[in-house]
Amino acid sequence: MTEPEAEDRKPQSDEARSAFAAPVGVTSSDDESSTTSEFALPKGLDVPQPPAGDAEGSAFSTPHTYSAKHAPPAFTPPTGIPIVKLTKEAPWQDRMRTMLRMPVTERPAPEPVQKVDEAGPAVPRVLDLTLRIGELLLAGGEGAEDVETAMFAVCRSYGLDRCEPNVTFTLLSISHQPSLVDDPVTASRTVRRRVTDYTRLAAVYALVDDLSDPETAISLEEAYRRLAEIRRNRHPYPGWVLTAAGGLLAGAASVLVGGDAIVFVAAALGAMLGDRLAWLCAGRGLPEFYQFTVAAMPPAAIGIALTLTHVDVKASAVVTGGLFALLPGRALVAGVQDGLTGFYITASARLLEVMYFFVGIVAGVLVVLYFGVKLGAQLNPDQALGISERPVLQIVASMLLSLTFAILLQQERSTVLAVTLNGGVAWSVYGAMHYAGDISPVASTAVAAGLVGLFGQLLSRYRFASALPYTTAAIGPLLPGSATYFGLLSIAQNNVDKGLVSLTKAAALAMAIAIGVNLGSEISRLFLRIPGAASAAGRRAAKRTRGF
Repeated sequence: MTEPEAEDRKPQSDEARSAFAAPVGVTSSDDESSTTSEFALPKGLDVPQPPAGDAEGSAFSTPHTYSAKHAPPAFTPPTGIPIVKLTKEAPWQDRMRTMLRMPVTERPAPEPVQKVDEAGPAVPRVLDLTLRIGELLLAGGEGAEDVETAMFAVCRSYGLDRCEPNVTFTLLSISHQPSLVDDPVTASRTVRRRVTDYTRLAAVYALVDDLSDPETAISLEEAYRRLAEIRRNRHPYPGWVLTAAGGLLAGAASVLVGGDAIVFVAAALGAMLGDRLAWLCAGRGLPEFYQFTVAAMPPAAIGIALTLTHVDVKASAVVTGGLFALLPGRALVAGVQDGLTGFYITASARLLEVMYFFVGIVAGVLVVLYFGVKLGAQLNPDQALGISERPVLQIVASMLLSLTFAILLQQERSTVLAVTLNGGVAWSVYGAMHYAGDISPVASTAVAAGLVGLFGQLLSRYRFASALPYTTAAIGPLLPGSATYFGLLSIAQNNVDKGLVSLTKAAALAMAIAIGVNLGSEISRLFLRIPGAASAAGRRAAKRTRGF
């Protein structure tokens, strides 16, 4: 063996060869790379390749596995989508609410009733007009669903299809998309100030009703002119009338809880003084929280003063009457109504506003009661059990309370009589159930508030107007003023448990009022001609059904 052959037969060291080198006796073909990937396709596996022109594919291209024999089910059923027939005799509120609760693809095409240019409606101006109308309604205390219904009616009256209004507590927005291939147009408006004026609210509803009327043609310029007049209109009642109405409201409320003539005058004076102090704070730019705090102090102070001077009157009735004019019943009803109809963000904001107002009232009354207890005032929470039953006098007082409440809400004079009678009916039902029938106050309040909502909704549909002017003032006699006062009095006397029980009762009564009004409004629709009831759509539930 020669020396070179011996060198070849020696095992080579690790430094002389590579771990990736092919072993001795294994040969690789020339057309295959020595280094392969684990993601490479094995030999013999044929995969159809896309055409050269569409190498990367598109999200809108037909899938390669699509076959006419195995086509997915069509979106439109063989029988077609049922046509929703809207009853033109029904109020526009019900017709628009029915379409809002339907999917966009199932809504019937609009029938323009207003004059538009040949090129089509001026979309930005129509959306701006819609937002301005919605702003006035929301600022006036209208519910979120009713605001959306009015905004949708304005857009439909000018021929804008595929509109989606959206209402929250401080923000209004609306979006219009002409078709699936066109860009949507969206506009929004912020609500920064709220003014309680039901006369203005009724005027806005009249404008929307005229816009929705097929026999009345109103151009955009005319609609803007009428809207400007509505905004410029002054309140129907001057300031001194509102102050006097607040005093009479407090006096009537004190009679409801057992007060006499002296209590009536004392409660009226305390409420009027508190109203003037609240106006003074508003003129200095203080928030409403401090206005409620200051307004709650004079009635409580007068009640404490009568007790310290040993005047034989019910001081609790004086304080309770003063609280009736401050309790935020309107905001409470609107908040609960928004929650029941599925507008949870707006409902949470409204209820949070009610809580702040209520805390302001609590703070003002507690400060006065605390100093009264320190001065030796003999205030007895058990006086709540000594309310005398005077049916005729209490019915008259409840009607006076509703009348003055309607004036405070700046209602039209034509609606004052109806809401006054509605308030008298509410208290009669409550008194018959609670005093004569010995039924719990919460159940009695709920039934009475349900009748208020029922009558108010029927009256509003008869006049094609908002239901708020017919319901808000009528629930005034049912507000939990006495339960609120005695709860605060117990807390001021360091009886926290008893005070919390009384305040819980006041909250339960308030919720019973709000739910009863909303339930009465829904029951009233059972007697109305609901559009689309004969079609497959029917009257859909608001937002969701059974949590899905």
